[in-house]
Amino acid sequence: MELPYTISPVVNINEDGYDGLVFISHGTKENGIPQEIKNLIKEAESIDNNIHEDGAVLKINLPAKRLIYSPTGALNSDIHDVRHFSEAAKKGVLRALKSGVKTPLLVLVSNEKFPKCQLVTLLGALEALYVNIQYREDRPEKSPKVKKIGVWNGQSQDLNKLIDLAKALECGRYVARDVGGADPERMCAPKVEEYVRSAFPAGCGVKLEVIKDEEALKKGYPLFCAVNRAASVIDRHKGRVIYLTYEGSSVKETLFIVGKGVTYDTGGADIKAGGIMAGMSRDKCGAAAVAGFMKVLSILKPAHLKVVGAMSMVRNSVGENAYVSDEMIMSRSGRRVRVGNTDAEGRMIMADVLCHAKELALNSVNPHLMTIATLTGHAHRTVGDGYTIGLDNGPARKVDNVQKLQKAGDEIGDMLEISVIRREDYAEHKGKVEGEDIVQCTNRSISQASRGHQAAGAFLVLASGLDEHGLDSNKPVRYTHLDIAASSGHVPENATGAPVLALANRYLL
Repeated sequence: MELPYTISPVVNINEDGYDGLVFISHGTKENGIPQEIKNLIKEAESIDNNIHEDGAVLKINLPAKRLIYSPTGALNSDIHDVRHFSEAAKKGVLRALKSGVKTPLLVLVSNEKFPKCQLVTLLGALEALYVNIQYREDRPEKSPKVKKIGVWNGQSQDLNKLIDLAKALECGRYVARDVGGADPERMCAPKVEEYVRSAFPAGCGVKLEVIKDEEALKKGYPLFCAVNRAASVIDRHKGRVIYLTYEGSSVKETLFIVGKGVTYDTGGADIKAGGIMAGMSRDKCGAAAVAGFMKVLSILKPAHLKVVGAMSMVRNSVGENAYVSDEMIMSRSGRRVRVGNTDAEGRMIMADVLCHAKELALNSVNPHLMTIATLTGHAHRTVGDGYTIGLDNGPARKVDNVQKLQKAGDEIGDMLEISVIRREDYAEHKGKVEGEDIVQCTNRSISQASRGHQAAGAFLVLASGLDEHGLDSNKPVRYTHLDIAASSGHVPENATGAPVLALANRYLL
């Protein structure tokens, strides 16, 4: 997969072939700003006191003729972060397009406080150029928005490397947005398989395996099968587990990443009511992020990593064949799980896949397990829009994994907050009567449950058998759960692709 437009390095802003300069900065104090732009901004300041807040479209005496100034706003406080650059770049490119620009030239500046601000700025500009997959398919004349974008940063020796990196990351986000943002029919499970096969062709460095035979799923993934039951009676909604494997030439760490891919979540028999079902096509953004990260791997091809990505693709339908509360299901790990609420389906479809990953991890080089999911509304209420929540088990906490991931996210504008799985969270899911090993979910409203996102992480640890691989075990295994309910993007806006950038910055850059 390639981006539908070219990104060209530009050595001189006087270069022909561009009809608008998009300038992202706060004023003209940064080093390396072309004098022509400095002069024009200073002149505009004399007649517009608000230019550094709202920006402007100005006439410039250069071949591009137009300067679209999109300010970051002030960056002199502890509360400011690198997202100011990506947000200003996205806004600037969209404003340029509205003004009639067909071939924008992005002018990048450096900032000592934010070492990766040029990469973040370029990624923000590329985000503005994304067209969702269904609009591309239904109205092909609307995509791409531009055929070429130029990039100038005054450091031509580093510019090609910067562009190549941005292209790889944006290709990953393209895949994640396509899968995560499409509607429930365009990206039903079989069509996700079809899309993934096209995104990872033979020879790309990523091996593909799809499990969709019902007997194989029943045998290896019984919790997944319970959720899949109602949808499995309709061919186009039948679930599958998709494995994507990348292996570098000199592996020093092995990642196993399981993504929640609920193509649509009705809530099942515990049906979502009161208008809260709308938007549930985004319940597949965890699996989408897995595919996006694997796409980046297929391009950058790091030698030190092996990564096994798993996409648990299923529709949580409601119907006469649906699973219901009170069912007792034996998980892959041999734990008996009592269903408490069918709307807690995400943890069900990941637990057996995580158990399989754990089995593989025990014989792998320096393993680390992860789950990524739009798992709980509680996560959104806890941190608000735009933030992933990271939770480590004991072995992962010992090496400060989520702290490192948080730092990586801060550097590249893909933000993460930290929570901790506590003893109360395990107690919430421990069986209460003889023969009941694990309770899947409280019978209280999931949206109102206290410690909802932390307890969900505890369930995944218990149901997968990872509790047997804590700090005091003979074989401790690191595990991190990422709840992206607040960071994945909400209908009707585009999906964000979170946390692809944070993962890439943590493990690849």
